[in-house]
Amino acid sequence: MNRISQSLVVVGIAVTAPVWAVSVAEKSKAQPAESAAAPSNQYIAANMTAGSATLVPLMAVEMEANHAAAVDAPAGGGGGQSDDDIAFVRQATENARKEIQSARDALLQLQNPELIRVAEMLVNDHSGANQRLSKIAEAKQWPLPAPQMQAAPPSGAGSSNFDAKWTAEMIAGHERSVDLYSAEAKGGEDKDVRKYASDTLPTIEHHLAELRRLQK
Repeated sequence: MNRISQSLVVVGIAVTAPVWAVSVAEKSKAQPAESAAAPSNQYIAANMTAGSATLVPLMAVEMEANHAAAVDAPAGGGGGQSDDDIAFVRQATENARKEIQSARDALLQLQNPELIRVAEMLVNDHSGANQRLSKIAEAKQWPLPAPQMQAAPPSGAGSSNFDAKWTAEMIAGHERSVDLYSAEAKGGEDKDVRKYASDTLPTIEHHLAELRRLQK
């Protein structure tokens, strides 16, 4: 028995009497071992020898760290909204509002019947596109830019110079819009916004082609 006691002391378990050893063995048979669960701090402290007491706080710290890591670990891969997609929605909304307002104001001064037709087309197409984009943003709870204070529409008779100036401004604006929509259609992360950009891009390109055709 002395040999058995010495062997147990070497692995860090204090043995005081043969009766204690027998009772432990009987208890281990009666109760299944909890292999999946980590031992408690009290159990470690009660069964460690004085020479191994320094291991107790180290093991306790490791147990706490493992528990915290398990609690803090994300449940799934997750995913989030793209700042680029949100920025596109804001910029596209602002651009469309400006072009709608500009086209409405121009209708009071344009002389070329073809430009008047294009201005009316811009108002209708961009208004419809903005409504679709607003619904997408609302469904995703994305913020939209607040409507800007509308300036008073221009007054007075139009001129051919006004026609040329307005056409040049609309061409520049639509060129920027084509670049904006093309980038989103190719690289947008949100599938709904990417599809909107892809579906709307041909309309903007058609506007640009008409404006260039009528430019003098």
